[in-house]
Amino acid sequence: MPTKPRKVRRIARTGKKPAFTAAGADRYTLYQLAVQEPDADLDFLDRVYRKRFGRLPSTLREDFAGTALTASRWVQRRGSNTAVAVDLDPVPLRWFAGHIEPGLSPDQRERLQVRRADVVSPENRRAGRGGGFDAVFAFNFSYWVFKRRDAMLTYFNSVRASLGEQGLFLLDHFGGSDTMVELVERTRKKGFVYVWDQHSFDPVSGDLTCFIGFEFKDGTSMPRAFRYDWRLWMLPELRDILNEAGFSTVEVYIERDDKDGNGTGVYTLHKRAKADRAVISYIVAAP
Repeated sequence: MPTKPRKVRRIARTGKKPAFTAAGADRYTLYQLAVQEPDADLDFLDRVYRKRFGRLPSTLREDFAGTALTASRWVQRRGSNTAVAVDLDPVPLRWFAGHIEPGLSPDQRERLQVRRADVVSPENRRAGRGGGFDAVFAFNFSYWVFKRRDAMLTYFNSVRASLGEQGLFLLDHFGGSDTMVELVERTRKKGFVYVWDQHSFDPVSGDLTCFIGFEFKDGTSMPRAFRYDWRLWMLPELRDILNEAGFSTVEVYIERDDKDGNGTGVYTLHKRAKADRAVISYIVAAP
């Protein structure tokens, strides 16, 4: 996914000698290395949750979980943590079973439920130990698969019903003028180049089609390894729908930039923000 995209594309050299090829690389492994930062997401959850409720959360549901990497890291983080990971696609869930689950201890496996289901299914509304969840995650902009307002409201209502009295709903978001243009961004990672392709955008419908691909030193590539058909949602729209779903507080934490305009990975609470070509943020909603 994007990390402070810009119209002028320079490949940032962040890695050493590449080790991947298209023939031998695994797309989910590359995705995790290029896109996901579960420990940073969970650190952020711990910080905002403890600030609001004076304790650490323990029950987490990861919606659109894919390979359930974040939920797995959650049960590894503290022995009191439980997690439910939900995804409708069987392919990444099989990858979890073959690659991540074997690395979990028996106790960690016991505290993690992985479900193939729709995120709005009623069976996903209860935490593993009963009661509502302390936190529900919808990350990597995956909830943008809901293109109609009524569908998004149905999902947010379902999340609201899933949370305990001390519960938080966390989403990520990217915005700014660069989200409305067709562009290709290449970022050099350790062993490969991560390619973010905003392939098409319809300003009338808001439909946004994106691809993730990978390129390797030997000249091979894995183009369009992942495809996303989304609606580009604006923050004010999402805040309104969250309020309608019964979330009384909706806060936006925006990623700080360094002096060169690149993201720092540090997120601070904003009520208003300056216009920017690329804005990466967390949305934190509380009942």
